[in-house]
Amino acid sequence: MAGSAGRKALRAVVIIVGVFVILGLGLYGPATLVGPLPPATASVADAPAEAAVTGAPTVPATGASAVVADGSSSVLASGGITDPVPIGGAAKIITALVVLDAKPMKAGEQGATITVTAEDYAGYVTYISESARAVSFITGETWTQREMLQAMLLGSSNNHADALARWAFGSTDAYLAAATTWLSGHGLTGTTLVDATGLSEGDVGTATDLAKISALAFADPAVAEIMAQPNARLTGNRSVDNLAAYHAEESYTGLSRSYTDQAGVCFLFSLAVTVSGNTVTLYGAFLREPDWTTLDDDLTALVTSATATLKPTDIVTEGQSFVTYTTPWGEVAHGVAMSTENRMLWVTSPLSYTVDAKTLSTGAKGEQVGSVTVTTPDGDVKVLLQLDQRIGDPGPFWRLSNPVPVISAFIDSRK
Repeated sequence: MAGSAGRKALRAVVIIVGVFVILGLGLYGPATLVGPLPPATASVADAPAEAAVTGAPTVPATGASAVVADGSSSVLASGGITDPVPIGGAAKIITALVVLDAKPMKAGEQGATITVTAEDYAGYVTYISESARAVSFITGETWTQREMLQAMLLGSSNNHADALARWAFGSTDAYLAAATTWLSGHGLTGTTLVDATGLSEGDVGTATDLAKISALAFADPAVAEIMAQPNARLTGNRSVDNLAAYHAEESYTGLSRSYTDQAGVCFLFSLAVTVSGNTVTLYGAFLREPDWTTLDDDLTALVTSATATLKPTDIVTEGQSFVTYTTPWGEVAHGVAMSTENRMLWVTSPLSYTVDAKTLSTGAKGEQVGSVTVTTPDGDVKVLLQLDQRIGDPGPFWRLSNPVPVISAFIDSRK
């Protein structure tokens, strides 16, 4: 009787163990053999020293100056006064951009027809009496928008600046409100206008703002097309020369060249710098220069230094490794650049590399696994990354013998 009871107890234990074994095999097997694998560890490489620092172009320490490179929102070089200073006729460039923002016009188009008002003509008479720059017009005369811009930009006509502002916005005050909004929208918080002409000492801006405004102006096809003209024939057979043109023999294209007692000599420009057959454009603002001779010397110094410091720069090389993948089962592969990228750059500090690496457990050779973004003085450059070799499944033996990471991956996949 006792033996029979012992046999029954043993049978119960075997059944219970069997149940757990069966349950275990039912859950553990599929989870380990066909379930997800734990991800590989992704280690981002240290920032490469691909680009040696070459230096920045030379800008004057007197007055206020700044230059930016084409395609970049950052300031490449600046010197002198950093606070806002009077900007003279450079204010007319802002007037042109704000008006074109409200009344768009393509390059070569005539734009809208504008009738000269009595208020416009009265302003012309006042400017003439004060010996300020003015291109003649009379009440009732019609001008095209393009002709108005030509008179203001090429001839630096103050009466045309006022007339354009009133035509586009209804009043000078409404124009100033629009200009404030436009400046703020472009992050140009160091610039303030009190009129459309720049004659007031209350029209102020930082050199960095004005360098960026130069870039914005040349990026506008209508403005760029007008500033490329040596002169223009306007309504009533009036002729106007390009007063902003200066040092063209050194590859400068003038945008605004002016002088007032409070602003000194001011020059906004673009500069084409050519090295080894490659051309890169700088946009700049030299404000509060003491005289024209100093401006001449400073412009030559900029050309010379810009040419000396502009270098062909390898940013990323095809096959260059930016991330290393290491799996828990010992496989190693790298995320490498899919292409080579180089630029003509002024490198003023080590380039900044940001890697966006994809999370993976396995992958085929050549599979895209993220990207690297390089921040340069010429803007961001993005290059895709791919696996340099296959990362394979470790197989059933590794899966069954490593329950903790495999089960953890299975649980994470269910979250």
